[in-house]
Amino acid sequence: MSHEPAERRDGRAPGVETIAVAYLTAAGGDAGLALRRAIADALADLGEAERRTRQRDRLISRGYVRAGPIGRGDWP
Repeated sequence: MSHEPAERRDGRAPGVETIAVAYLTAAGGDAGLALRRAIADALADLGEAERRTRQRDRLISRGYVRAGPIGRGDWP
């Protein structure tokens, strides 16, 4: 697995090198600080993704309970 390209293959989002340089620049060249910030941001994004997944699962569950299962033969 290579992390060398500056841009992702699909061209839609910055690649690893671009992100690393941005964090390093923002940290004033302090690699340790840049790494800690990148990890903190990644953990925050992961937490947000997990929160959204739980919220989606709750909404799906509520919808199923309210509507009941589809195809029970209740239709005329």
